[in-house]
Order: sequence, then structure tokens, then C-alpha cells
Amino acid sequence: MKPDASPSQRAPQPLPSSPGPRIGPVAALLLLAPVISEVLSGFTRVSVIFVLIPEIMTWGCGALLIRECVRRWGKGWPSMLLMGLALATAEEWVIQQTSIAPLAGLALHTYGRVWGVNWVYFLWALGYESVWVVIVPVQLTELLFPDRRARCWLRAPGFSVTCSVFALGAFMAWYGWTQRARVKIFHMPPYSPPALYILGAMGAIALLILLARALPCRAPDSQAAPRGAPPPWLVGLTITVLGSPWTAFVLLAFGWLPGIPFPIALLGGLLWCALTLLLIRRWTCSHDWGHAHRFAVVFGGVLACVIGGFATFKVGGASRIDWIGKTAIDAAAVVCLISLWSRRLAHL
Repeated sequence: MKPDASPSQRAPQPLPSSPGPRIGPVAALLLLAPVISEVLSGFTRVSVIFVLIPEIMTWGCGALLIRECVRRWGKGWPSMLLMGLALATAEEWVIQQTSIAPLAGLALHTYGRVWGVNWVYFLWALGYESVWVVIVPVQLTELLFPDRRARCWLRAPGFSVTCSVFALGAFMAWYGWTQRARVKIFHMPPYSPPALYILGAMGAIALLILLARALPCRAPDSQAAPRGAPPPWLVGLTITVLGSPWTAFVLLAFGWLPGIPFPIALLGGLLWCALTLLLIRRWTCSHDWGHAHRFAVVFGGVLACVIGGFATFKVGGASRIDWIGKTAIDAAAVVCLISLWSRRLAHL
């Protein structure tokens, strides 16, 4: 996404290699994916920060593999979003199985569970994990390394190693949650998902990947918007306003507002997602969409997961050290983003 073209109008051209070291953007994305989605939001607390290791292996490697595939195909953010949905489906139905097993942790009681699926939670996870695990970290990493934005960062051996690390991390996440945490910490009975559910999820993952690969690189000329994008500050504010409730939407899935019929919550969530996608699509088709707007999306997304994460902290009974840790880490992240803009990105 170059400053003179929107992602839907001009997708980055696939460049299989780039001169110079690639370790910088690779390491940054591996770390940013779990830090933004898990640590800044507070879903991974300071008291259990050791779980960041398997999260880097799954979320970090998953985001890196998705980014590499999309860049090799020469696609834009819609394909990346579909790939993010595939990663979220794998996490929710195959790896940790949190969308099909009875919910643990903050769950007060069964809510929105029909045919063995936690539908409200699954909807929340699809939106959150595809955006805050994949889209936001990838955008931030590419802003950190703008000269490498349209290039691939992995050669064939690196791609294979990343796949292997992802598979190992997925196994560790599966074992750590389904076989240990659920049974030993939350004292829930072991859960064995129906084979049909696993097969169905794998079919859905394959379909999402095929759709991501098949999307056109460019939108038809008739869809190009001559109007300009909103000012970056308005883009960032809108993303913050739309994203903060979504981070906290998980509380509905856990049954904290049982008076809301779950079909209403499900329909409201779907409409919220549709509104957000329509706005993003409209903005990114503008002729003047550029670095400042992409930074505004990242900044608004980070603020959204920070703000929404405090809601889950408030009802989740976090310890004092976790409150201090989240506040300090979130503040440091915001300061770093502001510094990044003022010292580097404002001059692009």
C-alpha cells in the first residue's frame, strides 16, 4: 500500500527476496503479534507472562506466514483478513478449541451455546484474532520497515522453519490449554471435540485460504473512489470507538450480561463487523490513502485493545501486580507509538 495508491486499487507486487538483512521485520512481527493481541489487551497478564513463548510460536509465526503468503500472491488487506479468519478458526476449533468446548475462566454460565458451539464467543474470536493478531501487527511492522513493505521476508528454508515452529507452538498451546489448564486449573472435565467438527473446521480453513488466494489484486475501476479519505485523526478516533467495544465484547460471550438474548448479541456483533468493514473499505479506496492513515489505523487499534482490555480486567479480578503491569506496558506502548510517528513516520 503505497502513499499514492489504496490497497484495493494497487496491491503490493510480490517480490520474493529483498537485499540486506531481513531479521528486523521478522523479529518485530513475531513479537508484535502476541504482544498487541494478548499483552496490551491484558488477556495475557504479567503474572503468567511465560505463556508469551508459545504465543510467539503460534500467533507470531501465524501472522508472519499469513503476511508472507499474501505478499507472495500480490494481494491486499482483504486477502490478509481472510487468512486471519482462517488462523482464528484453526485456533478456536482445532488448537485450543475454545469456541466448541464449554467456556472456562471468566465464564459465569453457559451463554449462546447451541449445537456444541459458543457462537457469541466464536464471533468475537474471529473478529479479534484476525484483526489484532494479524492486521494491526502486520501494518505496524510494515510502517516500521517501510522500504520492505512490499517485499517478502522469508526464503524457502525460513518459510519451512516458520511452519515447523508454528506447528510445534500449536501443539504446545493445545496441550497446555486442553490437557492442563482446563483440567488442572479450572477443574473442568476433559473435552473431546466431535471428529466432524474438526473436519468441518479444516474444510473451512482450506476454503478461506483458497478465497484469499482467489481475490483479485485490484478492485474494478468503477469501484475507485474519487473522494478523499478522512483526516488521519478522524480515522484513528473512529477505529478506537469501534474497536474498544469489540475487545470487551468477549464479556457478553462469557455471560456477563445474561439479560441480552444471545441472538440479539450475535446479530449486533455481525452488524458491528459489517459497519467497520464498510468504513475501512471506503476509506482505503480513497485516492489519498497513505502512511498517515495507516498509522492512524494502527494507533486506533492499539488504543482499542488497551481500553477494551481494562473492562475485562475490572470484572476479572486481576491482582495488583497485573493491574500495575498492564498499565505500565500499555502506557509504554502508547508513548512508543507517538514517538515513532513524531521521529520517523511523519517524514515519510
